[in-house]
Amino acid sequence: MAINNALILDTDTTILSVPAGKKYAITTLLVCNYAGTISTANDSSFDMHVIKGSGGVKSNTNLILNTIEMPAQDTFTFNVERLILEEGDRIVLNSPDADLLSATISYLEV
Repeated sequence: MAINNALILDTDTTILSVPAGKKYAITTLLVCNYAGTISTANDSSFDMHVIKGSGGVKSNTNLILNTIEMPAQDTFTFNVERLILEEGDRIVLNSPDADLLSATISYLEV
């Protein structure tokens, strides 16, 4: 099993991109609001896109999580649905805030 970690920025943040000749099964995605103080000023949200192929672009057709609310010091877990990604596929996250959310993704090569 492998993991990738990234801060979710206010621009597109690719947390996983499948390299040539590989296929990955996504087991878990965790998103954490690491704000130090519980306050509505530290609340945030995020979107997640699963984009097919190296030439694919982010659009409403590949949006799978839309404006997931992330209160300060909360964690969101995406671990019930399984995704199989092939060469060139990628998972892209973004948030309106550049300094509140981190993401960890766990995957297996299949």
